[in-house]
Amino acid sequence: MSGKLKELLNRAIARELQVSIQYMWQSVEAKGFEGEVIRDQIRKIAITEMTHAESIAKRLVYLGERPTTKPSKITVGENAKEMMEIDKKAEEEAIELYKEIIKTAVEEGDVTTAKLFEDILRDEEDHHEFFSSLLES
Repeated sequence: MSGKLKELLNRAIARELQVSIQYMWQSVEAKGFEGEVIRDQIRKIAITEMTHAESIAKRLVYLGERPTTKPSKITVGENAKEMMEIDKKAEEEAIELYKEIIKTAVEEGDVTTAKLFEDILRDEEDHHEFFSSLLES
């Protein structure tokens, strides 16, 4: 595994840790009618994101590397609309990063890592669609 792929996988773990904490706190802090509407779904997404972090960490360990334990910067937001805007942007960043990881893994002949991120990418696109649709209403 190249140093580039290792760095990308650790960025992915840091991002997954970030959003799993961020989304969980949003599900706790969301208030009012809008908070009630998003609370359960945001919590489910937070759990999915933590599962992603675990899967990526397991892959890194298998490849002989040590996964990061530090999340990227967590931003919760002040209200439901701001939370959704922050989350939509986080998912856009993930989609871009994961496409880069897939490309790099394929170039390096690491089909297992590419497949893992193709599966995770599908989830991230679903999350992006969820946040985007909430902002449209």
